[in-house]
Amino acid sequence: MSKKIMIVDDSSFARKMIKDILVSEGYEVIGEFESGGASVDEYTRLKPDLVTMDIIMHEMSGIDALERILTIDKDARVIIVSFMNNNDSIKKSLQAGALDFVTKPFSRERLLEAVEKALERK
Repeated sequence: MSKKIMIVDDSSFARKMIKDILVSEGYEVIGEFESGGASVDEYTRLKPDLVTMDIIMHEMSGIDALERILTIDKDARVIIVSFMNNNDSIKKSLQAGALDFVTKPFSRERLLEAVEKALERK
């Protein structure tokens, strides 16, 4: 059974890139959202195995969405995929509970490495 992944990014281009890579590797993309708030609302219903999350989005930041998802499911697996690659953003993301931080623009290999590593975690 393929792993279910939810993609959260306000850029339709970024969502498509992430989705194309994941689907080509046999993952199932079960939801795409352009805001952190929508991802929080749908997390419980969709029950993804992994969430990819941008940081800067309208309505709710990826960090805030990550924290809310972790209050819903303390075992949620979330990786950040963002242009915000300064040390402060990376540190805040990891402290909030992200399992990895992938910097845009990303390579196929780097994204898959982060996804596979996150899915292996218990």
